[in-house]
Amino acid sequence: MLQLTGYPDRPPVRVGVTISDYLTGVFSAHAAVASLYARDARRSGQGAVIDAPLYGAPLRILEWTIAAYDQLGVVRGREGNRLANSAPLDNYPTADGKYVCIVAGSDTNFARLCKAMDRPDLLDDARFTKLADRATHGDEINGIVTDWTSARTAADVERACVDCDVPVATAYTPADMFADPHFGARGDLVDVDDPVAGTMRQQAPFPRFTGERPTAPSGAPRLGADTRQVFGDLLGLSTDELDALAADGVI
Repeated sequence: MLQLTGYPDRPPVRVGVTISDYLTGVFSAHAAVASLYARDARRSGQGAVIDAPLYGAPLRILEWTIAAYDQLGVVRGREGNRLANSAPLDNYPTADGKYVCIVAGSDTNFARLCKAMDRPDLLDDARFTKLADRATHGDEINGIVTDWTSARTAADVERACVDCDVPVATAYTPADMFADPHFGARGDLVDVDDPVAGTMRQQAPFPRFTGERPTAPSGAPRLGADTRQVFGDLLGLSTDELDALAADGVI
């Protein structure tokens, strides 16, 4: 994943979040549900041990990287925000200092983008007629789109693209998320009552069932908050025994 992330003329770039940890958790949860289903469906009563090393999850999502090397000897490398076989596609700068991701590589989406930019003439340009042509002249067509976005605000660019059904998204900051009415209407951010830090806004549980608004999870307990309950329930220790352990500083 490091080999694929960043620009070709610069060192590899770390992904912005700890993606291997999160992906391993997601894949492991899926495996746990599958093992429970297998246990119950087969009526065997047998569970399973899940083998989920951290490197396995990123390996699984490497798309065609392995097959390309196996069949063609191709070593996939960093391409930044663009793709060698598709254009226009990039995170384009806007007049208000933001970036807007536009994906218009297919012939259909390119025609829609030309309409959004009010540039129907580009459809008759031999350099941009088909996807392969645009990929060959990627710098030129991406430069034209950059000139268009750079003269407009992110909101104006996004509105023009949405009106013409062009896949588009503005790079968001937390402030943008807090202010977005879509996030608010869907309940994507919830207030969590943390016993240490107090109330804080965090991401809501995901995914969710249709028609059910996500509820805020409880905050993580203080260290040792549940020790007596755990020792009492799982180990069967009496109140007197727990008091003795507490008096000795064990718990």
